[in-house]
Amino acid sequence: MIHLNTYGWNDKLNQLKQESAYKALSHGRVTVVHRTCYEVISESGLHQCELTGNMMFGKSDFELPCMGDWVIFQPFDENKGIIVDMLPRERILYRKKSGTIADKQAIASYVDKAFIVQSLDDNFNIRRAERFMVQILEEKIKPILVLNKADLDFDKQKIEEHVKHIAHQMPVFFTSIHQPQTILQLREFIAKGETVVFVGSSGVGKSSLVNALCEKSVLLTSDISVSTGKGRHTSTRREMVLMDASGVLIDTPGVREFGLAIDDPDSLAKMLEISDFTESCRFKDCEHINEPGCAVLEAVNCGILDPKVYESYLKLRKEAWHFSTSEHEKRKRDKSFSKLVDEVKKRKANL
Repeated sequence: MIHLNTYGWNDKLNQLKQESAYKALSHGRVTVVHRTCYEVISESGLHQCELTGNMMFGKSDFELPCMGDWVIFQPFDENKGIIVDMLPRERILYRKKSGTIADKQAIASYVDKAFIVQSLDDNFNIRRAERFMVQILEEKIKPILVLNKADLDFDKQKIEEHVKHIAHQMPVFFTSIHQPQTILQLREFIAKGETVVFVGSSGVGKSSLVNALCEKSVLLTSDISVSTGKGRHTSTRREMVLMDASGVLIDTPGVREFGLAIDDPDSLAKMLEISDFTESCRFKDCEHINEPGCAVLEAVNCGILDPKVYESYLKLRKEAWHFSTSEHEKRKRDKSFSKLVDEVKKRKANL
């Protein structure tokens, strides 16, 4: 028998299940998502599950189960099942769906911590780390910056200078699979029953870190490319693995683009540690671009605020504002359409 509390099952989730019409059926957590089916871990083992027609065709892509979701399913045959319901999500890590204006793509749910992994070579990019961080904080998930491949030659003082403006929002770890003590420190940061997702670009060593944390080979890894000197992309899908006597780890494929899906652009000032300046502006509705009495611009001109951090803030705010505005209009259209459908149903009922 598998104890699902090691996968994060708790009293709150049990209460949510009792509110479902399918509470008498089995429950489990999605560990792998394939195109048309899902691997679900339950007390009786791993099941290959498909969706009911109502779920498959009655929900948007974003509403369909994703990695980490807790679902209720009807078992049949040997290790097979049909998913009939999904418990309400919490702490969802998502991003703006590529090629869309306001659609979101769910990466994982019920996430406690997110490890933003970058390698200490040409991959290091503080702007990319900021982007991941603000999206993670938006969903009340704890971000952690993991600077991997610390066995390489790098200027630690310079790196710490680059990350100081976001270090108050998240711990920073320097790690290397060739330095066991650094892995131990990271492992001690993961509590039993917690779910940790690894995000970052290709070749930064996410899969190798997962293997090192588990102290065994659970994910495929690749050697360093001879031609580029960089790590090769290994993960092609999201995978969940269980650490012995500890938490749940989710490895994700490397991403080139991570579009923001934030509903509150104003939250960015606090995340990037410039809210003290914004609160001192002459005008409450200051856009921090060219207004008189702008404390943010003054801080940049005086060298107190890094111009690159300021430019990143403007870029991320514009992107977040565009998404939130488009999302608002999308919800407004959906609400109007639902109202129209209800009116048509009422007319048919009265005929």
